[in-house]
Amino acid sequence: MDFLLITIAGILVITGIIGCIVPAIPGPPLSYAGIIFLHFTRWGGLSIKLLLWLGIFTIVVTVMDYVLPIWATRKFGGSKRGVWGSIIGLIVGLPFAPWGIIIGPFLGAFIGEMTSSNDTSKALRSATGSFIGFLFGTGAKIAVSGIILYYFVVKLAGSIASW
Repeated sequence: MDFLLITIAGILVITGIIGCIVPAIPGPPLSYAGIIFLHFTRWGGLSIKLLLWLGIFTIVVTVMDYVLPIWATRKFGGSKRGVWGSIIGLIVGLPFAPWGIIIGPFLGAFIGEMTSSNDTSKALRSATGSFIGFLFGTGAKIAVSGIILYYFVVKLAGSIASW
């Protein structure tokens, strides 16, 4: 049974890392689920305190990932059309990953702002805000999922070596 749980855990942690870049996949929650699966094997044995902190970071980063691009677009002077353009650009860019995921929100925010007003500098600021928000959100997700991956590998490797 442990080998099945470890296999599932490994798949979840790797899918979580991929999900940090692909917006349709909830990266950190999947990585966290993987570490929970590992915890319930004979090689797991992670501290409850560590699991709680990783859970808190996972929740914060997941919420932040949805809020940060919108907040940054607004902070850089974007309107509702800029925010919606950013969201639509992200969806349109998904099939063209990874570049479409990066460029899509930027172009979407820019086009959204241009339909609101013909002020190119305002549209460019809004698009830049969307891009910066996306980068920070993605970076935070990668950091949390990377930490989870680190604990997964270290705990599993150390436990198997002593087995």
